[in-house]
Amino acid sequence: MQKFPHYRHLIQTPFPYQLYLVTDEAACLGRDFYWVVEEALKGGIDLLQLREKTLPRNTFSERGKRVKDLCSKYGVPLIINDVIQVAKEVGAYGLHLGQKDEPISHAKNLLGIDYPIGISLEIPSQLNHPQIESAWYLGVSPIYPTPTKKDTISVWGLEGLQKLRKMTHLPLVAIGGIQLSNAQMIIRSGADCLAVVSGICSADQPAVAAENLKREIEKAKT
Repeated sequence: MQKFPHYRHLIQTPFPYQLYLVTDEAACLGRDFYWVVEEALKGGIDLLQLREKTLPRNTFSERGKRVKDLCSKYGVPLIINDVIQVAKEVGAYGLHLGQKDEPISHAKNLLGIDYPIGISLEIPSQLNHPQIESAWYLGVSPIYPTPTKKDTISVWGLEGLQKLRKMTHLPLVAIGGIQLSNAQMIIRSGADCLAVVSGICSADQPAVAAENLKREIEKAKT
C-alpha cells in the first residue's frame, strides 16, 4: 500500500471558489431535486457537493452521474460526500470527508495522491491530525447552529473562525447558519468560501438566492 508521509511537500490544489452548494433533498421541500440543482447552477454557485446520506450506494452513484452532467453543463466541479467508491464511479472532481469517515490517506490510495479532498473541521485540536496538511480545504462546521447538521461538537462563531484563520494556511469553507445577513461578516472573519444548504435548496428561487449570496461574498472581498 502506498504511503503518504510528506504531505507538506505536495502541491496544493488551487481553491478559487466562493459559493459552495451542499445538497439536501429534504431541504428542496418536495420540489424536483434536479430543478433545484440546475437553478443553483444558473445562479452562479462555484462548487456542488452531493450529500445524500440515506441513499443506497447504487442510487447515490446514479444520482451522482446525473448531477455531474448538470455540473459539466455549467462548468462547476462536483464533489461527492463521504463515499469514496461513488466519487470514483461517478468521476467526480473531488471528495469531502468528515472526521469520522475514512482517513484521507486511504481515499488517496484509491483515488490518487493529487485527488482533491476536503475535510470537516469541528474543533481546533483536529488541526493536529498528521494528515490535515493534505486536505484541499477545511470545512469549518458549523459557524452557527443549523438544523441541517445535528451531530456537531461545538459552534465556531465569528471569533472562533478568526482564530482558526491565524492557525492554518489552508482554504476555509464556512458552513452552518449562513444567510445574506451574515455572509459578509463570515468572509471578513477569515472564510475563503461559504457553503450553503437550505439557504439555496429551500429558497423560493434558488437561482436568485445563489446570485444574492455570491454578490455579498464579492462585496466582502473588495
